[in-house]
Amino acid sequence: MKQTQRHDAIIDLVRRQGYVSTEELVEHFEVSPQTIRRDLNDLADQNKIQRHHGGAALPSSSENTAWQERKMMWSAEKARIAERVASEIPDGATLFIDIGTTPEAVAHALLNHKNLRVVTNNINVATLLMCKPDFRLIIAGGEVRTRDGGIMGEATLDFISQFRLDFGILGISGIDMDGSLLEFDYHEVRTKRAIIENSRCVMLVVDHSKFGRNAMVNLGNMGLIDQLYTDKQPPASIMKVIEQHEVQLELC
Repeated sequence: MKQTQRHDAIIDLVRRQGYVSTEELVEHFEVSPQTIRRDLNDLADQNKIQRHHGGAALPSSSENTAWQERKMMWSAEKARIAERVASEIPDGATLFIDIGTTPEAVAHALLNHKNLRVVTNNINVATLLMCKPDFRLIIAGGEVRTRDGGIMGEATLDFISQFRLDFGILGISGIDMDGSLLEFDYHEVRTKRAIIENSRCVMLVVDHSKFGRNAMVNLGNMGLIDQLYTDKQPPASIMKVIEQHEVQLELC
Protein backbone atom coordinates (compact mmCIF):
# COMPACT_ATOMS: atom_id res chain seq x y z
CA MET A 1 0.00 0.00 0.00
CA LYS A 2 1.30 3.44 -0.92
CA GLN A 3 1.87 6.02 1.81
CA THR A 4 -1.00 8.26 0.64
CA GLN A 5 -3.40 5.29 0.62
CA ARG A 6 -2.24 4.29 4.10
CA HIS A 7 -2.73 7.88 5.35
CA ASP A 8 -6.30 7.90 4.02
CA ALA A 9 -6.98 4.52 5.63
CA ILE A 10 -5.57 5.68 8.98
CA ILE A 11 -7.81 8.75 8.93
CA ASP A 12 -10.80 6.53 8.13
CA LEU A 13 -10.00 4.22 11.07
CA VAL A 14 -9.62 7.18 13.46
CA ARG A 15 -12.93 8.64 12.31
CA ARG A 16 -14.76 5.34 12.78
CA GLN A 17 -13.19 4.39 16.12
CA GLY A 18 -12.36 7.78 17.66
CA TYR A 19 -8.95 6.44 18.80
CA VAL A 20 -6.52 3.85 17.45
CA SER A 21 -3.30 2.63 19.06
CA THR A 22 0.05 2.44 17.30
CA GLU A 23 0.13 -1.32 17.89
CA GLU A 24 -3.27 -1.72 16.26
CA LEU A 25 -2.11 0.23 13.19
CA VAL A 26 1.14 -1.76 12.93
CA GLU A 27 -0.85 -5.00 12.94
CA HIS A 28 -3.51 -3.69 10.56
CA PHE A 29 -1.08 -2.41 7.89
CA GLU A 30 1.71 -4.94 8.49
CA VAL A 31 4.41 -2.26 8.62
CA SER A 32 7.00 -1.30 11.23
CA PRO A 33 6.22 0.87 14.29
CA GLN A 34 8.64 3.47 12.91
CA THR A 35 6.61 3.72 9.69
CA ILE A 36 3.35 4.19 11.62
CA ARG A 37 4.93 6.81 13.88
CA ARG A 38 6.09 8.75 10.81
CA ASP A 39 2.60 8.46 9.30
CA LEU A 40 0.98 9.75 12.50
CA ASN A 41 3.43 12.63 12.77
CA ASP A 42 2.74 13.62 9.15
CA LEU A 43 -1.03 13.48 9.67
CA ALA A 44 -0.82 15.41 12.95
CA ASP A 45 1.22 18.13 11.22
CA GLN A 46 -1.66 18.49 8.72
CA ASN A 47 -4.22 18.54 11.57
CA LYS A 48 -5.84 15.40 10.17
CA ILE A 49 -5.46 13.62 13.52
CA GLN A 50 -4.43 14.46 17.07
CA ARG A 51 -1.28 12.63 18.16
CA HIS A 52 -1.40 10.87 21.53
CA HIS A 53 1.20 8.79 23.32
CA GLY A 54 0.68 5.33 21.93
CA GLY A 55 -1.81 6.23 19.23
CA ALA A 56 -4.01 8.83 17.51
CA ALA A 57 -7.45 10.39 17.93
CA LEU A 58 -9.69 12.83 16.11
CA PRO A 59 -8.32 16.40 16.01
CA SER A 60 -9.68 19.02 18.37
CA SER A 61 -13.19 20.20 17.51
CA SER A 62 -12.76 23.54 19.28
CA GLU A 63 -9.95 25.19 17.32
CA ASN A 64 -9.23 25.47 13.61
CA THR A 65 -5.86 25.10 11.88
CA ALA A 66 -3.92 28.34 11.39
CA TRP A 67 -4.92 30.33 8.28
CA GLN A 68 -1.45 30.19 6.66
CA GLU A 69 -1.36 26.41 7.04
CA ARG A 70 -4.90 26.04 5.65
CA LYS A 71 -4.00 28.22 2.69
CA MET A 72 -1.22 25.80 1.71
CA MET A 73 -3.19 22.59 2.32
CA TRP A 74 -4.86 21.04 -0.77
CA SER A 75 -4.08 24.20 -2.76
CA ALA A 76 -4.24 22.46 -6.16
CA GLU A 77 -7.64 20.93 -5.30
CA LYS A 78 -8.95 24.30 -4.10
CA ALA A 79 -7.78 25.92 -7.35
CA ARG A 80 -9.69 23.31 -9.41
CA ILE A 81 -12.82 23.85 -7.34
CA ALA A 82 -12.46 27.61 -7.70
CA GLU A 83 -12.09 27.45 -11.49
CA ARG A 84 -15.25 25.34 -11.79
CA VAL A 85 -17.24 27.73 -9.59
CA ALA A 86 -15.96 30.76 -11.51
CA SER A 87 -17.06 29.15 -14.78
CA GLU A 88 -20.65 29.10 -13.45
CA ILE A 89 -20.73 32.79 -12.54
CA PRO A 90 -21.59 35.17 -15.41
CA ASP A 91 -20.12 38.63 -15.90
CA GLY A 92 -22.21 41.27 -14.16
CA ALA A 93 -23.38 38.93 -11.39
CA THR A 94 -23.79 39.90 -7.74
CA LEU A 95 -22.29 37.69 -5.07
CA PHE A 96 -21.26 37.24 -1.46
CA ILE A 97 -17.81 35.75 -0.81
CA ASP A 98 -17.38 34.23 2.64
CA ILE A 99 -14.48 33.72 5.06
CA GLY A 100 -12.14 30.81 4.24
CA THR A 101 -9.25 29.79 2.02
CA THR A 102 -11.44 28.05 -0.59
CA PRO A 103 -13.74 31.09 -1.04
CA GLU A 104 -10.53 33.11 -1.37
CA ALA A 105 -9.42 30.77 -4.16
CA VAL A 106 -12.76 31.43 -5.88
CA ALA A 107 -12.13 35.18 -5.61
CA HIS A 108 -8.77 34.69 -7.34
CA ALA A 109 -10.44 32.64 -10.10
CA LEU A 110 -12.88 35.52 -10.72
CA LEU A 111 -10.19 38.05 -11.63
CA ASN A 112 -10.82 37.58 -15.36
CA HIS A 113 -14.54 38.34 -14.97
CA LYS A 114 -16.08 41.71 -15.75
CA ASN A 115 -18.42 44.02 -13.84
CA LEU A 116 -19.00 41.82 -10.81
CA ARG A 117 -20.58 43.29 -7.69
CA VAL A 118 -19.07 41.58 -4.67
CA VAL A 119 -20.03 41.84 -1.00
CA THR A 120 -17.53 40.21 1.37
CA ASN A 121 -16.69 39.89 5.04
CA ASN A 122 -13.19 38.68 4.18
CA ILE A 123 -10.35 41.23 4.13
CA ASN A 124 -8.18 38.87 2.05
CA VAL A 125 -10.86 38.75 -0.66
CA ALA A 126 -11.24 42.54 -0.60
CA THR A 127 -7.48 43.01 -0.94
CA LEU A 128 -7.36 40.57 -3.85
CA LEU A 129 -10.28 42.07 -5.79
CA MET A 130 -9.54 45.77 -5.22
CA CYS A 131 -7.23 45.72 -8.26
CA LYS A 132 -10.29 45.34 -10.55
CA PRO A 133 -11.59 48.81 -11.45
CA ASP A 134 -14.70 47.40 -13.15
CA PHE A 135 -15.77 45.48 -10.01
CA ARG A 136 -17.98 47.08 -7.41
CA LEU A 137 -16.50 45.83 -4.14
CA ILE A 138 -18.39 46.27 -0.85
CA ILE A 139 -16.81 45.17 2.44
CA ALA A 140 -18.87 44.44 5.54
CA GLY A 141 -18.33 46.31 8.76
CA GLY A 142 -17.68 44.57 12.06
CA GLU A 143 -14.89 43.13 14.18
CA VAL A 144 -11.84 41.84 12.30
CA ARG A 145 -10.61 38.39 13.35
CA THR A 146 -6.90 39.02 13.10
CA ARG A 147 -5.87 35.40 12.63
CA ASP A 148 -7.52 35.12 9.20
CA GLY A 149 -8.99 38.48 8.14
CA GLY A 150 -12.61 37.46 8.72
CA ILE A 151 -15.11 40.16 9.71
CA MET A 152 -17.92 39.20 12.11
CA GLY A 153 -20.33 40.58 14.69
CA GLU A 154 -23.74 42.19 14.95
CA ALA A 155 -22.76 45.00 12.56
CA THR A 156 -21.75 42.36 9.96
CA LEU A 157 -25.12 40.61 10.23
CA ASP A 158 -27.04 43.89 9.88
CA PHE A 159 -24.93 44.84 6.87
CA ILE A 160 -25.37 41.53 5.02
CA SER A 161 -29.13 41.56 5.60
CA GLN A 162 -29.43 44.72 3.47
CA PHE A 163 -28.56 42.78 0.29
CA ARG A 164 -30.17 40.15 -1.91
CA LEU A 165 -27.55 38.75 -4.27
CA ASP A 166 -27.33 36.14 -7.03
CA PHE A 167 -24.71 33.86 -5.47
CA GLY A 168 -23.37 33.10 -2.00
CA ILE A 169 -19.90 31.48 -2.05
CA LEU A 170 -19.48 29.66 1.27
CA GLY A 171 -16.68 27.68 2.88
CA ILE A 172 -17.09 25.34 5.84
CA SER A 173 -14.68 23.82 8.38
CA GLY A 174 -16.20 20.36 8.45
CA ILE A 175 -19.05 18.17 7.18
CA ASP A 176 -20.08 15.49 9.66
CA MET A 177 -20.86 11.99 8.41
CA ASP A 178 -24.58 12.73 8.85
CA GLY A 179 -24.25 15.75 6.53
CA SER A 180 -24.22 18.43 9.24
CA LEU A 181 -22.27 21.56 8.29
CA LEU A 182 -19.83 22.39 11.09
CA GLU A 183 -17.81 25.43 12.13
CA PHE A 184 -15.48 26.37 14.98
CA ASP A 185 -16.90 29.82 15.76
CA TYR A 186 -20.52 30.58 16.70
CA HIS A 187 -20.23 34.13 15.37
CA GLU A 188 -19.01 32.83 12.02
CA VAL A 189 -21.99 30.46 11.84
CA ARG A 190 -24.39 33.38 12.32
CA THR A 191 -22.66 35.28 9.48
CA LYS A 192 -22.89 32.25 7.17
CA ARG A 193 -26.59 31.91 7.93
CA ALA A 194 -27.11 35.56 6.97
CA ILE A 195 -25.31 34.97 3.65
CA ILE A 196 -27.42 31.85 3.00
CA GLU A 197 -30.67 33.70 3.74
CA ASN A 198 -29.77 36.51 1.35
CA SER A 199 -28.40 34.52 -1.62
CA ARG A 200 -30.52 33.21 -4.49
CA CYS A 201 -28.04 30.37 -5.08
CA VAL A 202 -25.80 29.05 -2.28
CA MET A 203 -22.56 27.40 -3.46
CA LEU A 204 -20.61 25.46 -0.83
CA VAL A 205 -16.94 25.02 -1.78
CA VAL A 206 -14.92 22.38 0.11
CA ASP A 207 -11.99 20.08 -0.52
CA HIS A 208 -12.36 16.40 0.41
CA SER A 209 -10.50 16.78 3.74
CA LYS A 210 -13.60 18.45 5.23
CA PHE A 211 -15.69 15.25 4.96
CA GLY A 212 -15.94 13.72 8.43
CA ARG A 213 -13.97 16.56 10.03
CA ASN A 214 -15.07 17.66 13.50
CA ALA A 215 -15.96 21.21 14.58
CA MET A 216 -18.07 22.23 17.55
CA VAL A 217 -20.80 24.51 16.10
CA ASN A 218 -23.57 23.14 13.86
CA LEU A 219 -24.60 25.49 11.03
CA GLY A 220 -27.36 23.15 9.81
CA ASN A 221 -27.92 20.43 7.23
CA MET A 222 -27.36 20.10 3.50
CA GLY A 223 -30.81 21.50 2.79
CA LEU A 224 -29.35 24.98 3.32
CA ILE A 225 -27.25 24.84 0.16
CA ASP A 226 -28.02 24.52 -3.53
CA GLN A 227 -24.70 23.32 -4.94
CA LEU A 228 -21.68 21.53 -3.48
CA TYR A 229 -18.32 21.83 -5.24
CA THR A 230 -15.58 19.43 -4.14
CA ASP A 231 -12.66 17.44 -5.54
CA LYS A 232 -13.61 13.88 -4.51
CA GLN A 233 -16.77 11.82 -4.13
CA PRO A 234 -18.10 12.30 -0.58
CA PRO A 235 -18.45 9.23 1.69
CA ALA A 236 -21.61 7.16 1.22
CA SER A 237 -23.43 8.52 4.29
CA ILE A 238 -22.88 12.13 3.17
CA MET A 239 -23.89 11.24 -0.41
CA LYS A 240 -27.18 9.91 0.94
CA VAL A 241 -27.92 13.27 2.59
CA ILE A 242 -26.85 15.20 -0.54
CA GLU A 243 -29.32 13.14 -2.61
CA GLN A 244 -32.04 13.45 0.03
CA HIS A 245 -31.85 17.26 -0.08
CA GLU A 246 -31.40 17.33 -3.89
CA VAL A 247 -28.13 19.26 -3.66
CA GLN A 248 -26.35 19.60 -6.99
CA LEU A 249 -22.94 17.90 -6.58
CA GLU A 250 -20.05 19.06 -8.77
CA LEU A 251 -16.80 17.04 -8.70
CA CYS A 252 -13.86 19.15 -9.85
